[in-house]
Amino acid sequence: MFLKSLTIFNFRKFGNENNKIEFVDAKSYQEQKNKQEINIAPTTTLIVGKNNSGKTTIIKALDNLINNNKDAFKSNDFNFIYLKKLLEKYESLHTKVVDINKEKIETPYLQFKICIGIEENSNDLITNLVPFMRLDDVYNSELEINIKLELENEEVFITDLKKILEKNHNSSVRFRKFLELIDNSSFKINYYNAGKDKIRDFNIKNLIELRPIKANNIESENGLSKSFSKIIEYRYKSLFGEEVNDISLKISEINEELTELISEKHTNSINKSLEEIESNEKLKVLLSADLTFKKMMKNLIKYEYVERDMNIPENQFGLGYTNLMMIIADLIDYMEKYPENSFNSKVNIISIEEPETFMHPQMQELFIKNINEAIASLLKSKNKNVNSQLIITTHSSHILNSKIHSGNTFNNINYVTVKNNFTHVVCLRDAIIIPGESDKRDNDLKFLKKHIKYKVSELFFSDAIIFVEGVTEETLIRYYIDNNNILNKYYISVFNIDGAHGLVYHNLIKVLKVPALIITDLDIKREENEKNNFIQIANIDDRLTTNETIKKYNGGSNKLRELKTENFEKNNLFITYQDKIEGYYATSFEEAFILTNYNNNLLNTVLENMKPNIYKEIVGANRDLNNIKKNSYKLQRKLSNNKSDFANELLFNYIIATEDVEIPDLPVYIERGLSWLTRKLKGEE
Repeated sequence: MFLKSLTIFNFRKFGNENNKIEFVDAKSYQEQKNKQEINIAPTTTLIVGKNNSGKTTIIKALDNLINNNKDAFKSNDFNFIYLKKLLEKYESLHTKVVDINKEKIETPYLQFKICIGIEENSNDLITNLVPFMRLDDVYNSELEINIKLELENEEVFITDLKKILEKNHNSSVRFRKFLELIDNSSFKINYYNAGKDKIRDFNIKNLIELRPIKANNIESENGLSKSFSKIIEYRYKSLFGEEVNDISLKISEINEELTELISEKHTNSINKSLEEIESNEKLKVLLSADLTFKKMMKNLIKYEYVERDMNIPENQFGLGYTNLMMIIADLIDYMEKYPENSFNSKVNIISIEEPETFMHPQMQELFIKNINEAIASLLKSKNKNVNSQLIITTHSSHILNSKIHSGNTFNNINYVTVKNNFTHVVCLRDAIIIPGESDKRDNDLKFLKKHIKYKVSELFFSDAIIFVEGVTEETLIRYYIDNNNILNKYYISVFNIDGAHGLVYHNLIKVLKVPALIITDLDIKREENEKNNFIQIANIDDRLTTNETIKKYNGGSNKLRELKTENFEKNNLFITYQDKIEGYYATSFEEAFILTNYNNNLLNTVLENMKPNIYKEIVGANRDLNNIKKNSYKLQRKLSNNKSDFANELLFNYIIATEDVEIPDLPVYIERGLSWLTRKLKGEE
């Protein structure tokens, strides 16, 4: 058995849509079990996303259901948008003088839908699933369990609700009173099968075991000593049960001897002194030894790191290693205490929240690759089967990158973001990111996985993405964003990637729903003589483009006369490209930049410094700057081998410029794209 999916309704930021989280299936586990070395990456469910998107909420929902009870849920656990709409319905009925006692109205509830997968030919005991099985479920590979947190007494709730509605409260006070009513009401957890039949005498804890390991669980400087002492105490009691009784007897004898000694040396003298002030019958003390097996075990372990033959106290070692060891200690504790026979009768889940805390990037990448060896080693030492599902929540691009490459797939990654104030979950699949079946699909997937290794895993954690096709725009656009009072408040990633290869990302971007600005070039096809003679292009009616992105969004046509707009907008994608600037069509960012700023002093200074002879030839003795725009294509061609130098020279002059120096403008097509991005981000906010 395994947890196949969890769907969350109305809990915290979750609404009623895009709320399903999928987990790694049993096939991956079985494939790994058959190998001598287990790679945890393909058998790990990863939940990724930015801060405050809802990653921890997923684990919290499971933890409350499994390890806590109905009292763990409070009014603050309900989605506030959902509650406000409910209250508005109640207010509407009250305004119409309708007796809501007689109306069938919806009362506040939370719902969780758990899907349990059942493997064929498995040794798992499905006794705990029997209550949810119907006749037509016998041959199913999955079962659905609906869990609802519902009011125990709706009539009492509605009566108290009417009292709130009758008061002349303003909206904020009324909502606060509504929350208080929910907190003061009694709720119960009910279970239903797929046919909506209520299942009695069932507890999800009998089916699922969850061990949550929280982020940053370093509670004190000697936290590791405490953790490992607890493990050793448990091991000692479980392995040496009878001997523990003998030790307890000896401890009792020691207590008696110490108490007698203390009495002679201290207790009697203290009481004698007190008697001078107050009668011993009214005031008297007793000092006694209080050594126990538990206290002895608690202080038994001294934890030290060994580094180059030196013993280093735990409170002097790095937080990254300490955090890693705390995770290992939690895993050992879980494996030690869990009965062997329960592994086949329950769904066993280990969740690790943000393991990257205090870890440097390389350590983060190694963590997900090698944590499986630690788990396998622990289980092997206890002769237990590896059938615990591992769930990791993270906002580390390094862990995400390692997961993709170690597992060689995008499968089993849940991307969590926020849309319209609701948590929005995207369950990634290779087939979604690169649809279809062909050699090209395989090559595109290989490219995507390889390219993500270097940088693009950032896009999972970005507020917005900008794709460019050259080093010049990549360098300069970052400067303009940093100096934009709106855009510099967001985390915007700029990626430099060739236009044809950039198409590989489009499906992934659409799935992630991150606003993405794609800045591409017209790439006008030229004859050789036009290139050699640096012919400017003033008309595109009979021109073709070689740009794959433009062709794709232009209905497959490469004819520029068929371009109906200055850009393409597809949901969260905005594709922008050059249009006519100062009478000419630029075919690259550099040319568009030169045409836009042909009379800007700073740009002319850079051009003259980089290409003094060509610059002098173009502007002539009279320094006619109009000649710059008439020769923009020639300047672009001459700069083609020095684009990085051109970008860095411009950036250097931007940085050292004084207030009276005019900074060049971005071309209109890029400004258009940045304006769209600004509107999109402000709308999301």
